[in-house]
Amino acid sequence: MIPLEKVRQRAESDAKTYGYYLNPDPDFLQNLLQGLKENEERFGYPSCPCRLASGKLELDRDIICPCDYRDPDVAEFGTCYCALYVRKDLYEGKLSIPPVPERRPKEKQVRSYAPTTETMTEKKTETSAPATEISLQIKKKLWYCKQCGYVVFREDPPYICPICKAKREMFAEITILGLPQG
Repeated sequence: MIPLEKVRQRAESDAKTYGYYLNPDPDFLQNLLQGLKENEERFGYPSCPCRLASGKLELDRDIICPCDYRDPDVAEFGTCYCALYVRKDLYEGKLSIPPVPERRPKEKQVRSYAPTTETMTEKKTETSAPATEISLQIKKKLWYCKQCGYVVFREDPPYICPICKAKREMFAEITILGLPQG
């Protein structure tokens, strides 16, 4: 079991590093931290408490808290999608915490919510009717930040570089000659 205090300390440390604050509502914050704790115990990684995780790390990599969408959401709306991380003015109550539209691309949501091959087989056995399978293949690539040199191996580059805060446009794909792609 992961202590809830450890989850809180990790979130507070991350918030402080990036100049954010945790949600000022103690009950709401407690629920979010409890969701992170439960997701980490269930899946082995702290997926966002505000999104449905698939339980497959490769499909959920973009929603591991702090998710890829946090920084652009805080920059635009003052808070992340689930409102765990907020800007100072929202923390101090100078502005109310606004709703944030979902930034996660639909195709990534569909992959996470789609039945896996195992559940499809179970459903077919139970109902004797074939189910439609959605491709869950992920093609990872090497990406590097042209500003600081940060390198990451994943499907898409992050929205914001975790090192220098450069935007996604500053990432370029690294191709290695002579190796098969995909």
